[in-house]
Amino acid sequence: MLTLRKSTERGYADHGWLKSFHSFSFADYYDPKHMGFGNLRVINEDRIAPGTGFGTHGHRDMEIVSYVLSGALGHKDSIGNGAQIVPGDVQRMSAGRGIQHSEYNHAANDTTHFLQIWIEPNVRGIEPGYEQKHFDAAQKRGALRLVASPDGREDSVKLHANATLYAGLFDGDERAELALPPKRKAYVHVVRGSVEVNGQALSAGDAAMLDDEPAVRIGAGRDAEVLVFDLQ
Repeated sequence: MLTLRKSTERGYADHGWLKSFHSFSFADYYDPKHMGFGNLRVINEDRIAPGTGFGTHGHRDMEIVSYVLSGALGHKDSIGNGAQIVPGDVQRMSAGRGIQHSEYNHAANDTTHFLQIWIEPNVRGIEPGYEQKHFDAAQKRGALRLVASPDGREDSVKLHANATLYAGLFDGDERAELALPPKRKAYVHVVRGSVEVNGQALSAGDAAMLDDEPAVRIGAGRDAEVLVFDLQ
């Protein structure tokens, strides 16, 4: 079964310095029909105004992935990490038994546009951790490049969760297919452009939720970027 979740159906919050679309219930946006999908709990599409950001705050027992679309995201945390996250980077922060961090757009004029993703872990109370890797466009062109996995295979970042994440770029005749094991779910989020997922047309911000499907099939892209989650 494939269920579409249109961009316009998402929650939205405008805080002035932050504009955010919520694919699932988050903060003041609550929809009992969209509390998550499988062990995927949050996809927030955030735009942070220049010179602003999230002050220091805490998390526990969550795998948090940041995926920057444009601009840069400055990260600092309580376990000593400080980094700039730019397009092509995948950052994973394991909150574990507790971590404090901040996220800022230090640019004077440019908005930072990124996806904040939360995945429920399969272990709790672990030592907090951090990992960041870059995946250039060539690795994702016309393919689903593994960027996060439970075992860190294929040089992906390691998730402490029963989930894998793929990123792909599609245009024209470029196509890819991802086989899904039995009883697995898949969530496809269109980052930009337009694309067909299992024959269904999707545009930027749209998502496809697949349950009891044998595969995810991506094609007919127009300057498209997609994220595909294989979930428990």
